[in-house]
Amino acid sequence: MLNIERALKQDRLLRALTGLNRKAFQSLLFAFTQVYEQTLTDKPRQRSVGGGRKARLRNAEDKLFYILFYFKCYPTFDLASILFDIDRSQAHHWTHRLQPILEAALGEKKALPERQINCVQTFIERFPGVERVIMDGTERPVQRPTDSEKQKLNYSGKKKRHTSQHLAAVNQNKQVLVLSQAREGKLHDKKFRIGRKVDRKYTRGDTN
Repeated sequence: MLNIERALKQDRLLRALTGLNRKAFQSLLFAFTQVYEQTLTDKPRQRSVGGGRKARLRNAEDKLFYILFYFKCYPTFDLASILFDIDRSQAHHWTHRLQPILEAALGEKKALPERQINCVQTFIERFPGVERVIMDGTERPVQRPTDSEKQKLNYSGKKKRHTSQHLAAVNQNKQVLVLSQAREGKLHDKKFRIGRKVDRKYTRGDTN
């Protein structure tokens, strides 16, 4: 089982597991906790406090660590269940429950990447301080689909496994500015565009 407390105390380890250092993690935790507590008021408790099995993800800090770890490392639900000492169904439940909470927290901090940029002018208006951006495809492993056609579409010859693919636009500070919707792993990133008029490499001032 992962020792969350140990990871939170070591900056290098926390960055390796979640992609954030301690300062960034604590900053995001404040917004994440607020959004999570709002969801609790929308749904009344089904049992009294202290009832049921003792929670493994005990507080908002543990829950934020879990969902960040999931998106940083993309474990299968079986592996996540072992690492966090929970049932596979719970790993599935927490991932889908915490994802919109994380997205809302990142949105409040204006840290979410854009999903679509239609032209260079739109990019300049949205990111006025960015002088250079590099676009590239990134793949993450997914469980093998049961449908044979989906297996073919999601099989990546480059990774030799089934994947989903995103196209990301990153600035000189390695900040993801634009992130596309997931596409099938078979699709080559040269055919995968976020916007029709955004080139793979773009320098401010060059709009041709």
